[in-house]
Amino acid sequence: MTALYPLKFKTIFKDKIWGGNKIKTILGKDFSPLPNCGETWEISGVKGNESIVADGSLAGKSLPDLIDEYKGKLVGESLYKKFGNEFPLLIKFIDANDDLSIQVHPDDALAKKRHNSFGKTEMWYIFQADKGATLNSGFSKKVDKETYLKHLNNNTLDEILNFEKVEVGDVYFLPAGRVHYIGKGVCLAEIQQTSDITYRIYDFDRADDKGQKRELHTELAVDAIDYNFYPEYKSKYTPRANEAVKIVSCQYFTTNLIDFDRELVRDYSSLDSFVIYICVEGAVKLSYNNSSYSFKKGDSILLPAEIKNVKLTPAGKTKLLEASVQ
Repeated sequence: MTALYPLKFKTIFKDKIWGGNKIKTILGKDFSPLPNCGETWEISGVKGNESIVADGSLAGKSLPDLIDEYKGKLVGESLYKKFGNEFPLLIKFIDANDDLSIQVHPDDALAKKRHNSFGKTEMWYIFQADKGATLNSGFSKKVDKETYLKHLNNNTLDEILNFEKVEVGDVYFLPAGRVHYIGKGVCLAEIQQTSDITYRIYDFDRADDKGQKRELHTELAVDAIDYNFYPEYKSKYTPRANEAVKIVSCQYFTTNLIDFDRELVRDYSSLDSFVIYICVEGAVKLSYNNSSYSFKKGDSILLPAEIKNVKLTPAGKTKLLEASVQ
């Protein structure tokens, strides 16, 4: 059996009506074949969009095939028992050259009932934002189903949605059921449950190049929405140089931000999970077991669960998102 090593996968590019060119200009993925690349899927086990290893002795193998072969050595023993060959997270980069649709995702129970799927809880880390860019997370006041439908039918949803001006480093946690959309001029990294279920509520009456409007899911969305108001939608954290700072923790994933400019050692001996590094600034050399692997901004790396100790050496100021399932 080939020894496991830090895995980089071939990028899956997604053409979107709202996409732009920052995947190329900011993330450096200049091999994108799409003129309006709105998303890249960096690590995916979603059926029909399975990630393929990009380099090394396992190049060409799919993520589900690797899990089937290596099981707990790759993902962690407890996670393999829970998820089998399904990888529990989906990692994306998103470039909103225009507003995304107003949307919501179902929770596990509803997704299981309707789609035999996981629900979709997710988080966003903003790594670039144009001046004045905004996003929507949740409602600006408590509403009920009737109030929501009234505003939807009157085309006045903006009157009850919560909008936030965004800056680089902002973090938003979006549990399933929270209405949201990413505004024009925002680029972010997304960590989410493995699910591709989105209920599109409103799409600003846009049509594609063939004059077709995208499907809306008005009826499906109504029962998926959390109508409550929350006083804080942006996640609060205190950055600390050369430390791993927890920015989101939920039952589906835990994410740390590592903002560093000197060598760090990470010990995962008490963690029964894979680790994902998402580089959002700079570049880094990862050393382990007398081997090393280098990656840079725009790269996402899957560290197998059996690799328990690594040394991270940044090339100048570097920022990593460090995600696992705990």
